[in-house]
Amino acid sequence: MGKCIGILTAGGDSPGLNAAIRGVGKAAQTSYGMNVIGFYDGFRGLMENRTIALNAEDLSGILTLGGTILGTSRDKPHKMQIGNKVLDMTDVMIETYHKHHMDALVCMGGGGTQKNAFRLMEQGLNIITLPKTIDNDVAMTDVTFGFDTALGIATEAIDRLHSTAYSHHRIMVVEVMGHRTGWLTLGAGVAAGADVILIPEIPYDMEKVAEAIRQRRRYGKHFSIVAAAEGAMSKDEAKDLQKIVKMMEHAKDKDERSEAEEKLTKIQNRRVDHTLKISQQLEELTKLESRVTILGYVQRGGTPSAADRLLATKLGTACASFIEEKKFGVMVASKGDKVEAVPLKDVVGKRKSIPHDHPWIKSARSIGICLGD
Repeated sequence: MGKCIGILTAGGDSPGLNAAIRGVGKAAQTSYGMNVIGFYDGFRGLMENRTIALNAEDLSGILTLGGTILGTSRDKPHKMQIGNKVLDMTDVMIETYHKHHMDALVCMGGGGTQKNAFRLMEQGLNIITLPKTIDNDVAMTDVTFGFDTALGIATEAIDRLHSTAYSHHRIMVVEVMGHRTGWLTLGAGVAAGADVILIPEIPYDMEKVAEAIRQRRRYGKHFSIVAAAEGAMSKDEAKDLQKIVKMMEHAKDKDERSEAEEKLTKIQNRRVDHTLKISQQLEELTKLESRVTILGYVQRGGTPSAADRLLATKLGTACASFIEEKKFGVMVASKGDKVEAVPLKDVVGKRKSIPHDHPWIKSARSIGICLGD
């Protein structure tokens, strides 16, 4: 009897997940004679033992589908909502793993999924992960699948706003996904010719943003496109946040930590409708009509791009070979043209942010895009 492997998808849905499931499943069966099962709805499905056999016919025709045929959830093994309680269900998941006599469990997801998978690895399970997220912020890999598709969608959306902005002499503020990193906003902003790009890595000065737009008007350009990441923040907000992070790091007891968490909640509450506030501030400072477009979940949907299908297939097939070689406790990472098995312990707790000397940032500055600083 061949080896048995399980697959689950966790966190937010993302283009390319089905291509990755197919890559792992087909390579495992065709090249190594493994049995493959899928768990529905992420770690919750593993806990509830809800499975589907992923045979060749089940994997056929899913390459071009968006989302995930297995479903997904944001449940965490050690903090799972069960009725009115939040319980640690790790032991139940371990039991499910052994019940199916699995040789490995493949977990596909972003930073949170990498952490949750690592916890299961620490309990003795053979774990391999694949990096998925449209935010492109998983550490130790050049790129995550889902990013290229979302980048294309966001770029096309900004492209379409140019004609309206031009015709009505407006500022169009476009909110792009990305709470903690600005890969998607920066990439789409540069590709679509945004005039201002605001990302979490570079806190902005609103007066400087307004002056950049006023300068465009002085040159006879009576419209501007502002691409703003969800997590973009002003310099004052960034300073406040930094203070709170230091408070949490140096908290001596529960009371001090609670006080810091309370302040953090207040900042988060102030940031509700943050992009709308940016629009209102710019309208006041520039006297130009300003409108907001929030791209939202549309960035996650639809058919995966060719690049994402290729990447997901490359990582998926490599995953199957690593299982055959008994390389466990690793994330399958894209490094240049190659695939590497990166120790999961080197991935968890880290985030790939945009360095200030990144070529995209240098290019943006070189062509006169305002980054708010």
